[in-house]
Amino acid sequence: MEIKNAVAGTLESGDIQVQIAPNENNGLQINLESSVAFQFGEQIKKVITETLTELGIDNALVQANDKGALDCTIRARVTAAAVRATGKDVWK
Repeated sequence: MEIKNAVAGTLESGDIQVQIAPNENNGLQINLESSVAFQFGEQIKKVITETLTELGIDNALVQANDKGALDCTIRARVTAAAVRATGKDVWK
């Protein structure tokens, strides 16, 4: 699946900004910046990975800047960024 650069989310408290870009290497590469990464970093990465996999994206570079987002917010932001990156509308 072809991917272009896309962003969703904000840097406001309780949100997460997700940037998706093409990955020159194979697979998903997730770079996470979060003040709660020590406690919740693995869970945040898991939600990002699961969401992208469900959308059929298995090769992308993801930069996530978390400001305390809940799992549902993470999933929504990743989905929005993926739709913008692929042009594939998942809401139809």
